Amino acid sequence: MTKVKICGLKKLEHALIATETGASFLGFVFVEGVRRKISPFDANELITGLKERYTGDFPKLVGLFANQASSYVNQVVSQCDLDIVQLCGDEGPEYWSSINCSIIKQVKMDNEGKGRDELSHIKSQVDDITEAGHTPLLDSYERGALGGTGKTFDWSMAKLVSGHQQIILAGGLTSDNVNSAIKTVQPWAVDVSSGVETDGQKDELKLRNFINNALNASK
Repeated sequence: MTKVKICGLKKLEHALIATETGASFLGFVFVEGVRRKISPFDANELITGLKERYTGDFPKLVGLFANQASSYVNQVVSQCDLDIVQLCGDEGPEYWSSINCSIIKQVKMDNEGKGRDELSHIKSQVDDITEAGHTPLLDSYERGALGGTGKTFDWSMAKLVSGHQQIILAGGLTSDNVNSAIKTVQPWAVDVSSGVETDGQKDELKLRNFINNALNASK
């Protein structure tokens, strides 16, 4: 069954809904200058509150970072008891080896770059991440953007570059299109943030619908 990651969480109530509905991963953004940024202190308070209120199978906790010092990343991992770090910047293999937990590494997919050389380059990135023991996340490319863009890309490209590897699919997913995305790409997991928001805030109904649709798509 395809797993679900809900990203950009800032409120306990939304994290609790995502957990109770069946999300496997909860994402917290620690990237400076990003709208969904949460401080390590507030993230720790949220996570502590969630653990006090939920006693079932607990989702993995993911911290998002981009071009930040590995010492700071490891400090936040320890402070917030994170399971995974998601890297959204230009971090390479040498940087990966300095992180004290599992890694999800974002790979940018450009709708304009469908040539054989571009696809080969992307596949090489995916292979490098996988061979290093980490998980690639395929997301839409937008010049100057760190993290997600809220836009879809050609899912057939994801199918071509992922092969049979364990990948996470992101980029413009909603409750309306996640079923089709899963059937097309057959990803290990799907990742959403803006697709479960209304006016920039997480929406309870959209959260529940997205998770349910994603989990039912792969049954």
